[in-house]
Amino acid sequence: MRQPLNYLTASMLVIVLLIASCAPTFRTVVNFKAKIFQGTPEEIAKVENLNIAGSEVQIPLRIYTPEGSSPFPILVFMHGGGWVTGNLDTCDNICRFLANRVGCIVISVDYRLAPKHKFPAAVEDVYSAVQWVAENVTRINGDPNRIAVGGVSAGGNLAAVVCLMSKHQNGPSLVFQLLAFPATNLASLETDSYRDFGKGYGLTKSHVKWFRKQYLNSEDDRKNPYVSPLLADDLTGLPPALIITGKYDVARDDGKAYATRLKQEGVSVRYKCFAGGHMAHWGVKSDRAGAALHAAVSALSAAFSKCSPNVYKLSQADTDDLGDACPSDPENDIDDDVFGEECNNCL
Repeated sequence: MRQPLNYLTASMLVIVLLIASCAPTFRTVVNFKAKIFQGTPEEIAKVENLNIAGSEVQIPLRIYTPEGSSPFPILVFMHGGGWVTGNLDTCDNICRFLANRVGCIVISVDYRLAPKHKFPAAVEDVYSAVQWVAENVTRINGDPNRIAVGGVSAGGNLAAVVCLMSKHQNGPSLVFQLLAFPATNLASLETDSYRDFGKGYGLTKSHVKWFRKQYLNSEDDRKNPYVSPLLADDLTGLPPALIITGKYDVARDDGKAYATRLKQEGVSVRYKCFAGGHMAHWGVKSDRAGAALHAAVSALSAAFSKCSPNVYKLSQADTDDLGDACPSDPENDIDDDVFGEECNNCL
């Protein structure tokens, strides 16, 4: 009797494809696997697909609107997949979940993927999407004073980068950044988490090297702050953040290092590391995902409810106010407790 497709079987397919370095086929299988393991999509009041004009191409967006009264706060969300895989479908259930639980519009961005479109194509697409949202809030029944960004893995990297770009280019004011399992330093893969969990825990160090090679044009790109935001000279004035990592994820120390930098430079930040988790569990309805999703919902809800246009500005002058406005631990401490069992039934 044929056994049903399970996580191990799908993971082995991914490994085989990685070895073959066949990006198009690899992308197809990974996207299929991600869609399967999301579970059944939950109902939501409205879903709209549209294309917007980017710097070079049309960028597909998917807009999720929950029940309720407008104007809604807005979360611009970037899927994961190592800048090589992922699409609007692979994060569909997470976007529905966040929109329904937070009561916000979620806008998912189908940015261009490597290796066909290398850096900075994805970054440009995401920033264009955020600009479009800021310019079209009335059209989508959104609140211009409550726009946040978020993403998982490579999407978390892009969310962090778009905050830097908004600061550097005097772009849209963003009230929050939700960074789940973010890669923040592609210049070095020599942290403790890469050494300790580089094999046998899902995403491996070899996988990350392969993704990095597909995404970047040269080794010099690795140190670009729009690739490795941890290496940016100045992080002051960035939006408050929740950074989520998994205890056994190779990028765990990247996330904590970025949280530490943000705190040191006056940004209100909360860091949560979940026991037993790595980024493969994000988006899967399970106990392991439950606590992380609960933390994301709580942080976004608090940020949207507490923010005001006079507090959240991407400038040095306003950084002193961010500690009081952000849902963070007392005295802006980084909470690095490892947990994950408290919210078994939150889904």
